[in-house]
Amino acid sequence: MSIVTTSCSLLPQFCTNDIPSSTSSKPYRFSANPRTCRIRCQSTSTDEKTNKSRNVLDNASNLLTNFLSGGSIGSMPVAEGAVSDLFGKPLFFSLFDWFIEHGSVYKLAFGPKAFVVVSDPIVARYILRENAFSYDKGVLADILEPIMGKGLIPADLETWKQRRRVIAPGFHTLYLEAMVQMFANCSERTISKLENLLEAKNSQGEHEIELDLEAEFSNLALDIIGLGVFNYDFGSVTKESPVIKAVYGTLFEAEHRSTFYIPYWKFPLARWLVPRQRKFANDLKIINDCLDGLIKNAKDTRQETDVEKLQQRDYKNLKDASLLRFLVDMRGVDVDDRQLRDDLMTMLIAGHETTAAVLTWAVFLLAQHPDKMKKAQAEIDTVISEDGITLESLKKLEYVRLIISESLRLYPQPPLLIRRSLKSDILPGGYKGDKEGYQIPAGTDIFISIYNLHRSPYFWENPNEFEPERFLVQNDNNNIEGWAGFDPSRSPGALYPNEIVSDFAFLPFGGGPRRCVGDQFALMESTIALAMLLWKFDVELKGSPESVELVTGATIHTKNGLFCKLKNRSRRED
Repeated sequence: MSIVTTSCSLLPQFCTNDIPSSTSSKPYRFSANPRTCRIRCQSTSTDEKTNKSRNVLDNASNLLTNFLSGGSIGSMPVAEGAVSDLFGKPLFFSLFDWFIEHGSVYKLAFGPKAFVVVSDPIVARYILRENAFSYDKGVLADILEPIMGKGLIPADLETWKQRRRVIAPGFHTLYLEAMVQMFANCSERTISKLENLLEAKNSQGEHEIELDLEAEFSNLALDIIGLGVFNYDFGSVTKESPVIKAVYGTLFEAEHRSTFYIPYWKFPLARWLVPRQRKFANDLKIINDCLDGLIKNAKDTRQETDVEKLQQRDYKNLKDASLLRFLVDMRGVDVDDRQLRDDLMTMLIAGHETTAAVLTWAVFLLAQHPDKMKKAQAEIDTVISEDGITLESLKKLEYVRLIISESLRLYPQPPLLIRRSLKSDILPGGYKGDKEGYQIPAGTDIFISIYNLHRSPYFWENPNEFEPERFLVQNDNNNIEGWAGFDPSRSPGALYPNEIVSDFAFLPFGGGPRRCVGDQFALMESTIALAMLLWKFDVELKGSPESVELVTGATIHTKNGLFCKLKNRSRRED
């Protein structure tokens, strides 16, 4: 549940999967294979006219940037000629190429605007933790505010401080323990659905099914968020309803807005004149009406008490163990219905997208490494029984938890964090950067590239390889001044690696004060869902890894789904 890290790409016309027809006669394809997560070109030739038009576009963009903002962001390296390089690529691919070329901190020139791109844990740590309250969400908040209001992601600093103090205690130990059973129950719905499909195939003499696992994970994640956050059973694994359709409509609109450069939805009358905006307004009304009813019911049955007593409830036997119940019952927090709706909407959208994505890429990676899948299944067989799964058994699923973490390293959700400086500042130079640092003015927009951090050749060995075991090994800092290296002992008792053990080289849920408040919820639900899937089924990709294309918006996901072959496992004892 990436509640405070959802990001956006902002440059939509350059972040599609295929080159526009005016630029190339044949499309580029982007493989999701971690070893070859680079541009795959079906044709290496472009005509002279195309090259000239690209040069004109680059020169015009650079000229405009230099004139309007070029001198305002210090003397850091500049990714010039960047505009044409963006054609046809997901943004984070290009940001990585320029990171290797220009270093850990550089300026991305884009027309009248310039962005500072950070790909260094030392600088990321400074922005996210050491000087966190000198930065806000900037462009991200502008885009998401109409959807999430003053929820944790787009909230201004003062609202965020108030809501964070209220929401964070809700993710306490007893609540998470109770959620483990709910995660397992929801996962069992998906498993039962797949078993029924397989049984039907078996009756026809076939022993495997083919289906889009990304879609199944999306339904599962929606059911979990509904029950865990506001005690509403979407039942989306097995049915459709107007509320479910509205939720997905809102999710698509959130992604659309996160990848569209011009906020046309803010124009007068756009809400009524643009069909997709009329649909969005209707979808939002359906969801808000549903949330209003749930909030009213929670308030009508309110049992106000101190936060300490709330955290001691018997959540395993509580009929309504949702986060909404916790927020409504908390003494001294007389929050209005609109703020509660904003909180719930934020968790619904952020939590759904990221969980579905991490499960998708975990399966994608395991399908390419049968030995690692078998290793995970061997561990699962010793832990899970027909009696179900508990928090104690979850703790024994060490290798499965490492698989989830490694999937988040290779496919971070989201690939970018966005910040805007509230006042002038001096950023550290980072590794191989200017020792004097880089001065930036107030209002500077910053991309912290999580994708670059997670695949940096300076901070990770074999950065593009799928190696879940890497998180068990202590690594020194490679003589990098200002970085403490990777040390699991820095966070004793943690079920999953985090920014502390990696000193901000691993940021799957951000870092510092605005770190995702629901990280353990998301990690635990992903671990349980993956474990239960692998316990029952063997999984193969339907096509080659290179056929799985990726696109980005708020998260990294597939272009056309993750189609896999599933068959019942043959147990060793059989």
